[in-house]
Amino acid sequence: MSKGYEEAKKKYELLGIDTDQVIDKLKTVSVSVHCWQGDDVKGFDQDGPLTGGIQTTGNYPGRARTPEELMKDMALAMSMMPGTQKLNLHASYAIFDEGEFVDRDKIEPKHFKKWVEFAKERKIGIDFNPTFFSHEMVKDGLTLTSPDEEVRKFWIEHGKACIRISEYFAKETGKTCVMNIWIPDGYKDVPGDRMGPRLRYKDSLEKILSEKYDRDIVKVCVESKVFGIGYESYTAGNAEFTLGFAATHKGVIPLMDNGHYHPTEVVSDKISSLLCFFDEIALHITRPVRWDSDHVVILDDETKELAKEIVRCDGFNRVYIALDYFDASINRIAAWVIGYRNVQKALLSAMLIPHEQEKKLQDEGRYTELMILQEQLKMYPIGDVWDRYCDECGVGDDASWFERVREYENTVLFNR
Repeated sequence: MSKGYEEAKKKYELLGIDTDQVIDKLKTVSVSVHCWQGDDVKGFDQDGPLTGGIQTTGNYPGRARTPEELMKDMALAMSMMPGTQKLNLHASYAIFDEGEFVDRDKIEPKHFKKWVEFAKERKIGIDFNPTFFSHEMVKDGLTLTSPDEEVRKFWIEHGKACIRISEYFAKETGKTCVMNIWIPDGYKDVPGDRMGPRLRYKDSLEKILSEKYDRDIVKVCVESKVFGIGYESYTAGNAEFTLGFAATHKGVIPLMDNGHYHPTEVVSDKISSLLCFFDEIALHITRPVRWDSDHVVILDDETKELAKEIVRCDGFNRVYIALDYFDASINRIAAWVIGYRNVQKALLSAMLIPHEQEKKLQDEGRYTELMILQEQLKMYPIGDVWDRYCDECGVGDDASWFERVREYENTVLFNR
């Protein structure tokens, strides 16, 4: 045990916190790692541009171009991530045999067999997302809300296929699969009808959910969005719609992406509200800069507040945590590792807070003492506990892991 960790352990003990127990607990907390950071959300089932109100910026060399390259990059990134990971896939990452093509309404579990093998090798689970963007059947920017019945039918069948694939993932890996439904549908300018698209969206979702599946192992989520590029004035699946749908449809979970709200809203303030009414919720953690720009997660105030609320609400068994950002301006593998480690740091920081003591001070109206304690904790030696955690997980500390990425960049990425 390092001298720094010994001193930190003693200091936290005075607050009634056992750092060894915190480290052991954090090792079990699952964070889902998104495959799309490695290839700029391109996927493998189409060659066209990224569409659907989202955009990846930057042209850093080394983007993964094939399933093999993406898996190799993810494997390296995960080897530098402490704790427990899951793999998060979009349906557009289906892997077809040479000469084979299957459209999204017809994809099957067999098209994700290689991803299951990847997950099994690492003893991790898989989460899943239908891909309602970057496809010729996105007509006038619309999918499940389209007034064209054939368009809606195509995407409904895609959603049903994804439920079947999600159940396959859960059964093969032995771990719950969180399947998240997000659509870009909306309008650039002021719409003439706001309710019609939402009623069609509701009907489409209900048709997707008519597919029979085991709700104990597949958790279907609906994710909201406030706007998108080209959809600035209106989105059908806003926060009120998705919360209302989840609240009125058994087994459906609301998913909050902290880039999908107005700039003055914070998801950390919403977690406890939702947990008053939902058994489970899901999060996509990103970093919006003014709007949903999906920057790499840093250890900023909102990331720390998100983690505090999960811990305060005893939410580790009720909140599904996933990353969702895509930055092509820096080394993509480093982006994965930086964001993941910062979420883990935020969780560790939250677990090193004497929450019961803070609650007692609040309930007793001792607000001065509460502020003093909160400010005091900011200077506590969390870094020594973090280093100990990384050491026990067998990954490099913050000063060392990037050397592996740099070597891989020089020998692999720059040669692509």
